[in-house]
Amino acid sequence: MNVAAPDTWSIAPAPVDDPDARTVLHAYLDELISRYYGRPAEEAEIAHEAGDGADLLGDRGVFLVARAGGAPVACAGVRWLAADTGELTRVFVTRSARRGGAGRRLVTAAEDVARARGVTRMLLNTRRDLTEAIALYTRLGYHPTDPYGDDPYAELWFSKELV
Repeated sequence: MNVAAPDTWSIAPAPVDDPDARTVLHAYLDELISRYYGRPAEEAEIAHEAGDGADLLGDRGVFLVARAGGAPVACAGVRWLAADTGELTRVFVTRSARRGGAGRRLVTAAEDVARARGVTRMLLNTRRDLTEAIALYTRLGYHPTDPYGDDPYAELWFSKELV
């Protein structure tokens, strides 16, 4: 059951140390780690993977938090790789807010922020087991591309021209 229809969400940049950002990032990492290892994530693993979020601050990137009724329900980040290239990362919608276009709205908001900065190409990477994410990215026009970066968990790479 959706907590709110996506068109009633507010989506806005937030510092990664904002309490709402930390809440949704924790949920994201908990699910990601649990799926990867096939067991509940440990708090130390979540804290390690969360890091300090510097890659999404200031001139390095932006972090978006979606809220429904004031509660954080989703997130997405964009790293600035070059003047014309961004990387979509940390896309997540809480279970209670999934379906009904939530992921599409969140990714579209991230792309809009990137376009406003002059980005014309968006990259992303993901794991093979994240089939829902792969389906979303494909529906939104992302296409397989050559591997890039050094993410040890990356198994698939995608790109999209933002026009």
